[in-house]
Amino acid sequence: MGRLVLKFGGTSVSDVDRIRNAAQHVKREVDAGHDVAVVVSAMSGTTNRLVEWCREASVLHDAREYDAVVASGEQATSGLLAIALQAAGITARSWQGWQLPIHTSNAHTSARILEVNGTELIKRFKERREVAVIAGFQGIHQETGRITTLGRGGSDTSAVAIAAAIQADRCDIYTDVDGVYTTDPRVVPKARRLDKIAYEEMLELASLGAKVLQVRSVELAMVHNVRTFVRSSFDRPEDIDPRATPPGTLICDEGEIVEQQVVTGIAFSKDEAQISLRNVKDKPGVAAAIFGPLADNNINVDMIVQNVSADGATTDLTFTVPAADYDRARATIEQARGTIGYERLDGATDVAKVSVIGIGMRSHAGVAAKAFSALAERNINIRAITTSEIKFSVLIDEAYTELAVRTLHSLYGLDQG
Repeated sequence: MGRLVLKFGGTSVSDVDRIRNAAQHVKREVDAGHDVAVVVSAMSGTTNRLVEWCREASVLHDAREYDAVVASGEQATSGLLAIALQAAGITARSWQGWQLPIHTSNAHTSARILEVNGTELIKRFKERREVAVIAGFQGIHQETGRITTLGRGGSDTSAVAIAAAIQADRCDIYTDVDGVYTTDPRVVPKARRLDKIAYEEMLELASLGAKVLQVRSVELAMVHNVRTFVRSSFDRPEDIDPRATPPGTLICDEGEIVEQQVVTGIAFSKDEAQISLRNVKDKPGVAAAIFGPLADNNINVDMIVQNVSADGATTDLTFTVPAADYDRARATIEQARGTIGYERLDGATDVAKVSVIGIGMRSHAGVAAKAFSALAERNINIRAITTSEIKFSVLIDEAYTELAVRTLHSLYGLDQG
């Protein structure tokens, strides 16, 4: 049969009963004849507790030791799931990231995967039909031999990287939702679950506020063409036919999607802040003087809008940063005021970004114009706009977020089945 990677998030392994349930999902695939590798997160709440212990021990703690501590959550889960599988009659063993090994960069707390060696896993599939239960979120830096972690949501990235390394037919991400929706169902009750979504669309959704998958996991899936299913671990294992198409959303190459809608989904983020610099001298190098210091301080800038005065001497420049970085961004810009030469700095944290995503925009004109008209009819003011080939985003007052999302969701027919 096939070769699968199954990933279980924290809510899917939150206690021993949920771990037993995950074991039944694994057993179903093994009984169907598949070779299976499993990637697990820490039990729900465990990582937060470990992080808090590090902070209690010392506010200014060593990032290398921090990684050693927080990686232990996944280690416990992998061992417990291996035990549950063995109790169910499945040959299984646990693996830590360093045992495969998963080689990463040396950027502790946010390392990037450089290489995954799947040779031993493939060998054990053939010789023993052994299920590998792998601790996600972690790897090892080869030169120093230190444990590294991949940042929050890193288990998704681990799973996709391992799927690519062992040439898996599919990577199933089990979580507490049953797929990817056209928007957040809590905001729009008529939001629909998508059967399929292209890698590029999912990448935009993940980076623009959707919390279903970590952005880097989608990037890896796209680069290595790893077909990825988002599905619910709360579906009863015995009710699922392992030979049928899994319930959930398939993230795949756009060539697999026969009928591509113009708009696939609406994403939104309230974790935004706006900074506007007034009457900046319009001269070569001014943009570098503004955004260089922000980059040096690891502050990501998203939307950028520039308005040049009629005489061409000055410009107003507006941009957004994550709300958590707002104070640092203001301080950074104020320190560079002499170099930049602006007259006034205005800021706001009561803003939200609403984004419309769809590969179909490539071949359809007027998609954004319809949105601007619809928002205007609702008296929703647009502060800034950015566009790309398959999406556009608007910055609006946070109070109008839900209204804007519902308006756009209906405008593009996403309410209809």
